[in-house]
Amino acid sequence: MTDDLREQVHAAARRARVAADELVLATRERKDAALHEMAAALRARAHEVLEANAKDIEAGRAAGLAENLLDRLALTQGRVEGVAAGLEVVAGLPDPIGEVLRGSILPNGLELRQVRVPMGVVGMVYEARPNVTVDAAGLALKSGNAALLRGSSTAEHSNTALVAILRDALEAAGLPADAVQLLPCHDRASVTHLITARGLVDLVIPRGGAGLINAVVQQATVPTIETGVGNCHVYVDATADLDMAERIVLNSKTRRSSVCNAAESLLVHADIADEFVPRVTAALQKAEVTVHGDDRFARAEGVVAATDDDWDTEYLSLDIAARVVGSLDEAIAHIAAHGSGHTEAIVTNDVRAARRFTTRVDAAAVVVNASTAFTDGGEFGMGAEIGISTQKLHARGPMGLSELTSSKWVVWGEGHVRPSS
Repeated sequence: MTDDLREQVHAAARRARVAADELVLATRERKDAALHEMAAALRARAHEVLEANAKDIEAGRAAGLAENLLDRLALTQGRVEGVAAGLEVVAGLPDPIGEVLRGSILPNGLELRQVRVPMGVVGMVYEARPNVTVDAAGLALKSGNAALLRGSSTAEHSNTALVAILRDALEAAGLPADAVQLLPCHDRASVTHLITARGLVDLVIPRGGAGLINAVVQQATVPTIETGVGNCHVYVDATADLDMAERIVLNSKTRRSSVCNAAESLLVHADIADEFVPRVTAALQKAEVTVHGDDRFARAEGVVAATDDDWDTEYLSLDIAARVVGSLDEAIAHIAAHGSGHTEAIVTNDVRAARRFTTRVDAAAVVVNASTAFTDGGEFGMGAEIGISTQKLHARGPMGLSELTSSKWVVWGEGHVRPSS
């Protein structure tokens, strides 16, 4: 069975390579037309997607899936419209392929250009969220890549319906259907076969919980971009506007608690703690958030005493860890010790504090006086995102079209030969 599954995954990768070779030659006009065709097909066949998603939701509830995971899994008419609109936004973005990154003419007359090129075959391993299926397919297509999608079994029906629609749309647009393929999801070995298919797959991007990401990063022999784990902090500084701070904390935590840009930790400067801690605790509790607090926060009724583990926890639920810090530098030190390098926010009216925070905090996104929820490819003008990279090599932060490209040097000569040394 394992050998059969390996061959199944590798055969899909070989088909993807053929498709990627064709996409290299596709003009922006053809790719954009295909993206619009995909968006139209999703709208026209939304009922198929919603019926399939209902089966996944029913199975998830029967299996005892947590409410935050069910929220990640759920599709609505509005969410289907959202991913379709995202494809149209991607179609409207400049094509990264062929962009000249730098160039020059050497003293000997050789012309040099470094240009963007597709990665080739990109594998995605992700959990629950079927919207990722569409986002990944659209971004891969526009950047000239073929996508191998390995979703979770919890979203099997949804992903199957979505990929069938996308493949039909690609064929209707005159592009290879194998530019988007769904891999088997019931055996974890399919992940292993994908992430070790060196030579067949050019890049793997895991998107999900810490367990999934760590497993892929540690086991992969294919180049991998680490994404997604978000122990994000909001730090409320001594000079913060408290009305603004409350709005930002609530939006960062409660807008959608199951996503990686949701705030998981709150830090409050000691100078404003007497006024702000009771206020923000009451506001969070009114929003049904459980506060896991230090001694200062734990004075309020209903606050759970925080443990050492709370400072490192990505809850993905209506929970937040909270503590009072004595200074900006103590807040920065706490973030350095417990943050995941995703998104960190400061609320302050002190420009010097903001500059120090943005300079010293090491994260993919550092936010001043705004919600952590804005760290998102769509909000950053990318149309969609393939994930949010928390590593430092090649790509960092929301990953859009350019992050799915590599580069090559194109050298033009006129019979140039290099002299003997």
